[in-house]
Amino acid sequence: MKQFFVTGISTEVGKTIVAAIITEALEADYWKPIQAGDLDNSDSHKVARLLSNEKTRIHKSSYELKTAMSPHAAAVIDGIQIDLKQIVVPKTNNQLVIEGAGGLLVPLNNDDTILDIIMPYYKIVVVSRHYLGSINHTLLTVKWLKERGYQVAIVFSGNEHPSTEQIILHKTGATFIGRINEEAVFNKKVIRDYAAKFKANLNAF
Repeated sequence: MKQFFVTGISTEVGKTIVAAIITEALEADYWKPIQAGDLDNSDSHKVARLLSNEKTRIHKSSYELKTAMSPHAAAVIDGIQIDLKQIVVPKTNNQLVIEGAGGLLVPLNNDDTILDIIMPYYKIVVVSRHYLGSINHTLLTVKWLKERGYQVAIVFSGNEHPSTEQIILHKTGATFIGRINEEAVFNKKVIRDYAAKFKANLNAF
């Protein structure tokens, strides 16, 4: 069974929406290892509300932190330290979509980052949202991943920018899964529509 890890080139680039689309497309399970912020309206809650299929199971996070900050800082406020040994991939017979927190090098403690919880067998989906500097951030993110031997795909988020997308795909050689436009609202129907568009590319990745 495939396991997809969804990461971004920065924060607030659309990881949760992309994770929901992939989860819906594959009727996969979903897991966010570390949540930080509003735990009554977490990313797990948001994904659950956006899904239409009845097969997906939302797995409990390993760490649920109360403050919307970088995990290492939120953990300090909660009086704990994040331990990689406590971040255990949930058991499932289904495909699994895993959503990271922020970008690859977001710290979890004094030594470890998000990159350190990515298993060697994960397929990585990088969410790249267009802003000044996003080309550099995307190329650096993919470079880190490819140097460690991961298979990498890209989803673009935001208004289409052909020259940006072309240069990123050319320089990274990453698989293109699809692009998400600016939508007035992201609801179950919109997620289903994107899931249908992305499904073939996801299955081939």
